[in-house]
Amino acid sequence: MTNTLKISLKPNEKIYINGAVIRVDRKVTVELMNDVQFLLESHVIQAEDASTPLKQLYFILQVMLMNPAGAAEAREMFRRSLPLLLASFEDAQICAGLKQIDRMVGEDHIYEALKAIRALYPLERRALGDNDYVPGAARPLAVGARY
Repeated sequence: MTNTLKISLKPNEKIYINGAVIRVDRKVTVELMNDVQFLLESHVIQAEDASTPLKQLYFILQVMLMNPAGAAEAREMFRRSLPLLLASFEDAQICAGLKQIDRMVGEDHIYEALKAIRALYPLERRALGDNDYVPGAARPLAVGARY
């Protein structure tokens, strides 16, 4: 068994654990006793907010955590997207980060990969000229429901 992880949640906050959406009605601390795939509500982005290349990649990985039934399709989309991203960014730090993210995903460390993508957002903003929206950017997945 690995180390336990305690997560404190505020009233009405959601957490996504192994594909289940859990909302608490009061302040609570949850102790995860084994390895689980989880995502805090504050780290969830909606499809319409995936407006940059890295946010689109983040959304794809987010789907892997939140929708285990669609994980294989999302993983394939990740595999198709990553080489295109590596070819489109000239920033060495972003490219190195993307290679690390690829390794993390290959080892099924999706949560860590999401954290690594979020850490690259400032570099992406600089690379895109501080423009957080890319006109005409394709959405990574057609998702009708909001999470």
